Amino acid sequence: MNKSQLIEQLAARCGTTNTEAGRMLGAFTEIVSSTLANGDSVILAGFGIFEARERAARNGRNPHSGEQILIPAKRLPKFRPGSKLLEAVAE
Repeated sequence: MNKSQLIEQLAARCGTTNTEAGRMLGAFTEIVSSTLANGDSVILAGFGIFEARERAARNGRNPHSGEQILIPAKRLPKFRPGSKLLEAVAE
């Protein structure tokens, strides 16, 4: 499913227009993004948890030259699925 298909399904289930559903989806993604950028997490009971995690610096290897390089530490988004989502996918 791509973004436009998701918007169509959201509009159909909520009884709104595709434009309004697109705005809702956009607002949701902006809220999750800004919350993670602030270091907080978004918890949707049963669905899952969106959070930002720190990844430590580590040594890597340049695949072209074979030379060792330092990969810097950074924050990455992570999603942990909830129990209801795991059950739905397993069926």
